Amino acid sequence: MEEFNSTAFPTISGDLMSDHFQFSDQDSLPKPDVEILTSNGLRIPAHTGILALVSPVLENVIERPPKHRSSEKTIPIHGVPCEAVSAFIQFLYSSRCSEEELEKYGIHLLALSHVYLVPQLKHRCSKAVGQRLTIENVVDVLQLARLCDSPDLYLKCMRMLSSNFKAVEKTEGWKFMHENDPFLELEILQFIDEAESRKMRARRHREEQRLYMELSEAMECLEHICTEGCTTVGPCDLEPSKKRDPCDKFSICEGLQLLIKHFAICKNRVNGKCSRCKRMWQLLRLHSSICDQTDSCRVPLCRQFKLKMQLEKKGVETLWRLLVKKVASARAMSSLSLPKRKREEPRETMHDHGIRNFRL
Repeated sequence: MEEFNSTAFPTISGDLMSDHFQFSDQDSLPKPDVEILTSNGLRIPAHTGILALVSPVLENVIERPPKHRSSEKTIPIHGVPCEAVSAFIQFLYSSRCSEEELEKYGIHLLALSHVYLVPQLKHRCSKAVGQRLTIENVVDVLQLARLCDSPDLYLKCMRMLSSNFKAVEKTEGWKFMHENDPFLELEILQFIDEAESRKMRARRHREEQRLYMELSEAMECLEHICTEGCTTVGPCDLEPSKKRDPCDKFSICEGLQLLIKHFAICKNRVNGKCSRCKRMWQLLRLHSSICDQTDSCRVPLCRQFKLKMQLEKKGVETLWRLLVKKVASARAMSSLSLPKRKREEPRETMHDHGIRNFRL
């Protein structure tokens, strides 16, 4: 049988040798006392002290009494290429593994590092295999990641599968897994479904946050119109601005002014038949729920809404309280640099007094 010559045998650092071995010649290792037997019959000489030191599994194998009396000590490592076994033994000696070896035998080394409990090599192999994932091999690597208990590699495979499912579904690896491992297929499909659900929740959350920010801006804009006045609408004691250009302080200012002008003259604003007026009532109510300057506030109906809410405190809807809280939070986050600060307080409905505080 073919044997490794001494020049090709792995080396270890001087510190490790000096700590654990006695040498007659300081420049060489003691004579190997065990052989690693590979699948093709190749024998790799090694030292039981080093193997036992690095791998607790190999330590148990070495200390196990032999079944047959023989002076020859061998440890079989089968099922992987002999080159992968050689790279594995070399890592046990030197804690080094080249990128070329990781590229060629990363999958085999990952399996060996898991079986023989060598966590440092396992971490390197998981990372290296994850960097070389492809559509063609992702299913095979996923199966190995499950067997080798490599969560980082498993998650990376799942994410690639989720992002490229249509392409992966056409590969031989997927077809084989579909026929032979229905539980893994179900696991993959559940992950993809959960990933889609997470995307939908994230999208819905972004849309909600955008709505809260828009309502927060509407509250600021309403105070701006009622306190300073703007191009066509202002408080009753101030003339609206004479400039004809749209207000650039808030992006929604022009639209809110048009809504206020309609609200001031609409005959259906009280009975709820006008959708535009209903929207204005909601904005005024929302402002009153957030406003903490009741005595000095110049927004119409602010005080009336607060009095109404105090009388009907127990009837306030949970959804309305949540809306007020979210808008107040969005307002605080978006306006930290402004001197005025508002807070939130949820409550309820409407009166027709105070509309004439506007000058149109």
